[in-house]
Amino acid sequence: MIARLQSLAAKDEKLVVGLMSGTSADGIDAALVKISGSCTGMRLEEIAFENYAFPTGIKERIFDLFGHARADEICRMNFLLGELFANAALDIAAKAGVRQIDLIGSHGQTIYHIPENSTLQIGEGAVIAHKTGAVTVSDFRTADMAAGGVGAPLVPYTEFLMYANSDEAVALQNIGGIGNITMIPRGAAASDVVAFDTGPGNMVIDYLTKKITGLEYDAGGEIAARGNADDEIIAQFLRDEFFQKKPPKATGREYFGEAFSERFYARCKQAGLCDEDIIATATAFTAAAIALAIEHFAPCTIHKLIIGGGGAYNPTLIAEIRKHLPHIAALTQEDTGKNSDAKEAIAFAILANETICGNTGNLPQVTGASCGKILGKISI
Repeated sequence: MIARLQSLAAKDEKLVVGLMSGTSADGIDAALVKISGSCTGMRLEEIAFENYAFPTGIKERIFDLFGHARADEICRMNFLLGELFANAALDIAAKAGVRQIDLIGSHGQTIYHIPENSTLQIGEGAVIAHKTGAVTVSDFRTADMAAGGVGAPLVPYTEFLMYANSDEAVALQNIGGIGNITMIPRGAAASDVVAFDTGPGNMVIDYLTKKITGLEYDAGGEIAARGNADDEIIAQFLRDEFFQKKPPKATGREYFGEAFSERFYARCKQAGLCDEDIIATATAFTAAAIALAIEHFAPCTIHKLIIGGGGAYNPTLIAEIRKHLPHIAALTQEDTGKNSDAKEAIAFAILANETICGNTGNLPQVTGASCGKILGKISI
């Protein structure tokens, strides 16, 4: 085992698959990349990306685990998701003509996250390793939390490796179920990076869209575009203690999920808002939270904001962000020639490579950990 890991770490180029399922549980993002080197000497080539929808009924079963699930239900889904993650890795490799994957980095599916306490991601790494034959790194967040961190966000280290430059200060905003931002000053060292969760991304928008229309999400922001946002309601909810708290900070469905969304909905109805106005207000709320994060906590003047995640495909949300941040060039990953969906899956491919190479993958100033940690659990 040790010899295999040493050989893999020393390999000039590795074919790595990154696997990700986010808080919205929409499916599995799989990115196939070629990585050479590590740390600031890392070079990466993107080969392929696919999103694999969960089989019928799986998303609902995952959502059932977000509450008070029985241990046997968690155990069964842990192994079933391991199978599904493995299938995604094998399929993307086959489509790219790759016969053998060297390494897999699997974030897994978060079913509960308690900042500064504990976390649980499922999708058994041993199942993935056995089925694919590839060394698999999974369960990335626990090492950071064991060292006193909040376990998130972990992507900022990978964004530092990919985006740090000496010409401009760059911020990267991911808009999944939860939003998170990474701010990289011009000429930054890793210790200069500031990153944290900004609050709800698509979570409140999606919840209210489904409650009002039965649709899973507001495709293209079309419903929100027909409504008018209520600035007073947005200002009221931005006074929530989460938005005032200084980084490091992380959040999740436990805070901004159903209960929060129902309070938001009730306040909108109390104000007499129509359905389109409610969804427009939720959309503008996410944009305002992102702007607030930059205005209050940016370590320097930000020149460029690059937006990824599912929210990048919502033109109404992007327009709201630009309205709130008129002095910053706000671009989507697609505007830069990349894929908004692929970024986080790629990040966990990079983190797996850092782990195999013996490098730490968290940023203590971001997560609040007492030290840098080599992340994840290795399955062979």
